[in-house]
Amino acid sequence: MDNAVIRSLSGGVNQSGVRDYNERLLLTLLQRNGPTAGSELARLANLSPQTISIILREMEAEGLLARGAPVKGKVGKPSVPMSLAENGVLSFGVKIGRRSAVLLLADFRGTVRHELQLTYNYPLPGPIFAFLRAGLETILGQCSAAERQRICGVGIGTPFELWRWNELVGAPAAEFIAWKDVDFAAELGKFTDLPVSVVNDATAGCQAEHIYGRGKEFRDYAYFFIGAFVGGGIVLNHSVYQGHYGNAGALGSLRSFGPQGESQQLIDTASIHLLETRLTENGQDPQELWDQPQDWSRFARFVEPWLGRTAQELARASLSVCAVIDFEAILIDGAFPETVKQELVERTRRYLVNQDMRGLIVPRIEAGAVGGNARAIGAATSPLFERYFMNGNIRL
Repeated sequence: MDNAVIRSLSGGVNQSGVRDYNERLLLTLLQRNGPTAGSELARLANLSPQTISIILREMEAEGLLARGAPVKGKVGKPSVPMSLAENGVLSFGVKIGRRSAVLLLADFRGTVRHELQLTYNYPLPGPIFAFLRAGLETILGQCSAAERQRICGVGIGTPFELWRWNELVGAPAAEFIAWKDVDFAAELGKFTDLPVSVVNDATAGCQAEHIYGRGKEFRDYAYFFIGAFVGGGIVLNHSVYQGHYGNAGALGSLRSFGPQGESQQLIDTASIHLLETRLTENGQDPQELWDQPQDWSRFARFVEPWLGRTAQELARASLSVCAVIDFEAILIDGAFPETVKQELVERTRRYLVNQDMRGLIVPRIEAGAVGGNARAIGAATSPLFERYFMNGNIRL
């Protein structure tokens, strides 16, 4: 035992640490519950009304909170609901995907203020960082001085170990290996002083769903995002869980099987790149799948078999993750039209019924609400989590 490593459970908390925790708690409660009176916040937070009143006044003075109209009709003074201020905090979100990169500026409430997009055959560091440099300059030029002072950081949602994906994105290995030594914070530090947060792109999508979508309905759930590559995230006890290396919920790496019974990953059997390949083989332009607004109706004869295969794979994958943690729900979202999402969810429910569910509690299969922009919006939440909201890493 002399050489055993003893991991620290937690550090002590001084008075300022307790205050920071309480402020984060109140901001998170307001984000999840909407406009709420101080008396109700005191009950939810298990803090005294006096403590709540002091913290709310200070955060209102800082511009983080906005005071609503008094609500009358009850005994005593009218209650005054507080809410997150629309211009309280802003943050940039970046999504680096197989076919496109997105840069957006979102506010405290998840509303996208500005958005820019770059499309390409495959992503390379040079064009990506040139796009971000020009995009930040463009968006900042459209913001007022007060808005610029409220921007708290840049969140980047990107696949981890991107340099290993050259075959899937159709990029020459010699070019794509350039991603291996990329330091995102250092690269962005060449043209911005804003703090930079890097998160797995699918985890970022999970964060967006958790904060702005249907994540408020469930305590524990798994999240699948079907993009060019399928990915995912997990939520435990109302917190997005990123894991020791930030790679928890790498659901695209779940084991699957190919047509000949060969071992594959879910990414090989339930991703939009399979539909792209099918279109290319039939003389169609796969880029049209990503045209906005999305309309896949003209590709119906190719989408139909893709939906069936993807739903089967998601049904099996859902049971696999529930064998580890008994999630109450599985949320499915993706970069496709709403009609395609609803059909995929419904088919996954039907396929789930026919699976071997011995020893398992069947989860609910539900559609996510944020949509195709979830990864960029979720990336923008990373600076908010680090500075303002509760997350799984903050404990007393």
